[in-house]
Amino acid sequence: MNYSDTIVALATASGAGAVAIIRISGSDATTIADGVFRSVTKNKSLLKQNSHTLHLGHIVDEKRIIDEVLVSIFKNPKSYTGEDVVEIQCHGSIYIQQEIIQLLLRKGCRMADAGEFTLRAFLNGKLDLSQAEAVADLISSDNEASHQIAMQQMRGGFSSEIAKLREELLNFASLIELELDFAEEDVEFADRTQFRDLIERITFVLKRLIDSFAVGNVIKNGIPVAIVGEPNVGKSTLLNALLNEERAIVSDIAGTTRDTIEDELIIEGIGFRFIDTAGIRDTKDVVEGIGIKKTFEKIEQAQVVLYLFDAVQFVDNPEAFIVEIEKIKNKYPLKPLLIVPNKIDKISDEGVSNLKSVLDTIKNSKYILLSAKQSIGVDDLKNQLLSFVNTGALRNNETIVTNTRHYDALLKAFENIKKVQYGLVSNLSSDLMAIDIREALYHFGLITGQVSNDELLGNIFANFCIGK
Repeated sequence: MNYSDTIVALATASGAGAVAIIRISGSDATTIADGVFRSVTKNKSLLKQNSHTLHLGHIVDEKRIIDEVLVSIFKNPKSYTGEDVVEIQCHGSIYIQQEIIQLLLRKGCRMADAGEFTLRAFLNGKLDLSQAEAVADLISSDNEASHQIAMQQMRGGFSSEIAKLREELLNFASLIELELDFAEEDVEFADRTQFRDLIERITFVLKRLIDSFAVGNVIKNGIPVAIVGEPNVGKSTLLNALLNEERAIVSDIAGTTRDTIEDELIIEGIGFRFIDTAGIRDTKDVVEGIGIKKTFEKIEQAQVVLYLFDAVQFVDNPEAFIVEIEKIKNKYPLKPLLIVPNKIDKISDEGVSNLKSVLDTIKNSKYILLSAKQSIGVDDLKNQLLSFVNTGALRNNETIVTNTRHYDALLKAFENIKKVQYGLVSNLSSDLMAIDIREALYHFGLITGQVSNDELLGNIFANFCIGK
């Protein structure tokens, strides 16, 4: 692929709008734009204008005026891509957008590939690879937490931490490699005590970053919460209460919900994806049976299981519900289980007290008393769900890993660092440790882009939108 030519693309969302921005980048960007721009100021040439300036005029095709526009000029290297960049702000008509883009293509531009502007920014040293990937995460962020993480990564918080570790390890790697050149003299250039301290520090940081992925991944993609229970206990009513809208059909007829219904709610900046499932019971209804099968599939996919039951029925026969709760706990031991007795407005104060006494005996579980219909306990439920997410790292502005590619590279780097650590303890020869150090450096480099190839870059930037 030729990355020295001049590219063009629509930088704003496709479709009609009030305004649209068409972005041009490359060595001929200003020349091509100047050829189709006529300023309201007589004889003004874009080629003679300073960087970071705005100019009012018209885009013309020969004598035909296409639109009145504002043109922004950004001269290299002080631009997003590190090249000359021109942005044309025109009216948002789809016809106008296409006419301007087609004109620029005829004048020598090439249509940009997905993510090519950001790719050029990476290739020209304006961003490292992890920062470039954060651009896509920022565009797709749909809640406060994912936005905060993407902004931190785009500012270089994650990559600077990795780059610093890589640089220190590289310095010691050079000394280890030097020892190999003087193997016959049996000398040590790398201080083993300092090297051991560095490896321990790298191990600590890598483990923290790897552990953060569990939080980062669910924050980025939303936390799936399965609402499960027997038919007609208020699962759909609870979903509607959480979302504050009539999202699910509510009926006194058991088995009304025959398929899973999903919707998302942002609670204090964290996205939760609630899944209203079909009621679990023995049934001969084929369609309802398929829905119940899907319920168990959704429980497998969920991060949190919310077990809802009728508080009135519980008071009458608590033993049966305890058995069901224990079944779910045993079947999904690694998933947080939140026990939610519903319809507490229909039982007496004494019944509520007895209910609490029984639920307090269930170990390793939490419960919230609820009346979905009366919206009693809904806020307590939201707070409890938030407690399942470790947002302390967000509050402390710590680095959180959200990218699967970064997570995989960190795991492999950690494995190699542990081998180096073992080599130091076991007094292995420098040549054996050097192999593991090189591998760790390689995986560090993959994260920031100091090690890259066309296939890797193609996979990353193919997921970007065209104008970015």
